Amino acid sequence: MAQQDLTQGPVWRALARVSAPMSFGILAVLSVGLADAYFLGQLGQAPLAAIGFVYPVTTAITSLAIGLSAGANAAISQTIGKGSDDEAPARLALHALGLGLALAILVALAFWSLAGAIFSLMGAGDAALTEAKSYAPFWALSFPFLVLMMVTNAAFRAHGDGATSAAIMVLAAVINIALNPLLIFTFELGTQGAAIATAIGRAFGAVAAVAYAYHTGVLTRCPNALSGLISSFKQVLTVGVPAAFSNAINPAGMSLVTAAVATLGDAAVAGFGAATRVQSVALVPLFALSSGIGPVVGQNWGADKRSRARAGMRDAWVFCGGYGVLIAVALTAFAEPLAGLFIESEEARGYAAQYLMIVGWSLFGYGILVTANAAMNARSKAGYSVGLSLARIFVVYVPLAWIGLITFGYPGILAAAIAANVFAVGGAWWCARRTGLNPVHA
Repeated sequence: MAQQDLTQGPVWRALARVSAPMSFGILAVLSVGLADAYFLGQLGQAPLAAIGFVYPVTTAITSLAIGLSAGANAAISQTIGKGSDDEAPARLALHALGLGLALAILVALAFWSLAGAIFSLMGAGDAALTEAKSYAPFWALSFPFLVLMMVTNAAFRAHGDGATSAAIMVLAAVINIALNPLLIFTFELGTQGAAIATAIGRAFGAVAAVAYAYHTGVLTRCPNALSGLISSFKQVLTVGVPAAFSNAINPAGMSLVTAAVATLGDAAVAGFGAATRVQSVALVPLFALSSGIGPVVGQNWGADKRSRARAGMRDAWVFCGGYGVLIAVALTAFAEPLAGLFIESEEARGYAAQYLMIVGWSLFGYGILVTANAAMNARSKAGYSVGLSLARIFVVYVPLAWIGLITFGYPGILAAAIAANVFAVGGAWWCARRTGLNPVHA
């Protein structure tokens, strides 16, 4: 594989080189969730409500994979930028994969055993709880494959190769989505069938990622494969642990917000869950940008090109602002039709449309948050991303959501979401200044 040097040429081009193909990969992954919601929605409100409970929990767990991939990306990209040891990037990737697989198996077993209790605490009713519990075992089975795929993809991106990472994500998603109707309807497995499709898709993606990584040299049988193992673990975990925690904070907070929404009934949960899934699709370019800025900042910081790393932050935030305005207008104009794509119930559609029309105007702030966090992780300053995410969720979003619920009902929860995203802008700016990534000094 030809390694992409992200330390040369226009910064925006380096960002686009990694981010543009990742848009397709991330869209494919998110499409899986949308497909689940669409197909399970045909079975009735209980399966759709079940996904509303499952989604924030599994997203929180997936944060482990995201954190490990962030740690691997930071360590590998900085090592590439330094250019001192040709074998070091491959050795780091091998160590990250081994660490990730071990942790993933432990977490999967824990989720398998505790899923029922978690969904009960979130307020799932009997029907939704039964459906959610049938989904959990097979999702747990899929998780180690997900970690293998994501850590390997992080290694590709660290080398400046976003296209391969995206292609593997698309492969896994296409297999998953294609199997959904077959397993859900033809074999009459319902909610359980959606989880089995996820496991099969991720297994194919993991095998493809690891095989191609060996083919291209991103992974190799290093003569001294265990050399520096403890050091590699420290490098990956120094960023990976706080990054995993940082990424888990949002879905964990969403679980608490979903619990607030659940007091309004299953229709509110179904509508809120569908709206957040549409929101996730709308945010795809910003998620892709966060995937791109990591290797750009990492390689340039490792090469001691600090001003260029700050320029990457500047360009990313300008894009977040411009795109945020466009998506806000689109979500406001098409809220009703978008809600209707995934929800049969008129009441649930009303909740979803209301969310999209109101919260959509603050999504630029969430884009600034995720790009800032990715840049700080790549800079090996993941503690700041944890602090920023913690403050946004547990100081602003969750308390205001419950206060808003008591005071204004559902609109109060939406106001809390806006406040959280606006807070993220100021917090990201402060953190960027503290970590040497102030875009003004590019």
